[in-house]
Amino acid sequence: MTTVEREDVLDRLLLRESVEEFFSAEYDLLDRRDLSAWIALFADGVSYRVPLQRNVKFDQQDKENMLGDLDTAWFADTKDTLVARVEQLQTGVHWAEEPVSRSAHLVTNVRILDRSPERGPADTVRTRCRILVYRNRLEREVDLFVGIREDTLRRRDASWEIVERTVFLEQNVLLAKNLTLFF
Repeated sequence: MTTVEREDVLDRLLLRESVEEFFSAEYDLLDRRDLSAWIALFADGVSYRVPLQRNVKFDQQDKENMLGDLDTAWFADTKDTLVARVEQLQTGVHWAEEPVSRSAHLVTNVRILDRSPERGPADTVRTRCRILVYRNRLEREVDLFVGIREDTLRRRDASWEIVERTVFLEQNVLLAKNLTLFF
């Protein structure tokens, strides 16, 4: 292996480690309910989407998610609507979060799909990972959300900011009584 090839491998490993650390720190903020710090991780022009999924026939798998129809998405937020949701939750008078839920967010199988520039320090990366979100509320309310999350991150200072997030939940019917959590 040449020096250039070794440097490229090392560069990719360091990039992936940086992204994984960012995602772990982000989920720690959500689980500690530090929503003000969490919302600061998003770029001003962010697109945060959770499209509906539907059951389709084998030969129509390309129509499984309704990504193009954001009028029927679970979430199709901008920075302004994310901030409004966070502010509403922080009032302490949100009926669906009284008492507050406990959550555990897990992220795994983080992959770097694209990066720019291709060599040297990356300014922008596109990622895909698997997520599992556990939520417990009251004595017996337990919700599990499993999915694939695709993010576009942009370098900001020594870390990253989220420019775009799309979450494809594996459920097409959500059994949760509400969606007051974030992915």
